[in-house]
Amino acid sequence: MANTLKLEIVTPECTSFSEEVDFVTLPGSEGEMGVFPNHIPLMTQIQAGEVSVRKGPEEFFLAVGEGFVEITGNRVAILTDMAVKEENIDEAQAEEARKRAEERLQSKQLSDEEIANVNAALMHSLAQLKVIRRRRGL
Repeated sequence: MANTLKLEIVTPECTSFSEEVDFVTLPGSEGEMGVFPNHIPLMTQIQAGEVSVRKGPEEFFLAVGEGFVEITGNRVAILTDMAVKEENIDEAQAEEARKRAEERLQSKQLSDEEIANVNAALMHSLAQLKVIRRRRGL
């Protein structure tokens, strides 16, 4: 039996992450979900939020957008529209994006498509802010 998981995070642009890890916590649509090696097969949605990864004594974090996760024993494959490692998050930029999205949502002249795009941008910025601020204890 394997003692690690192969974690792969894929966005439309690239494979953002691909490593052997010990444990993963995902922002599932029904709440946080922890995945150890030899997990039962599962496919479910994830929501925008924080993925925490434990590899040996290290723990690190990524902000992800909405997407899907497929778990097959010792492999966790996440397909998402955004994945940003904690160290690559620019807090000021994420805060500015949050403010812009909230302001845009106040507009009464948005189409349904524009509302969906603005909501996605808002969720992306909130996920990034959650990751960076939680790590700082805010």
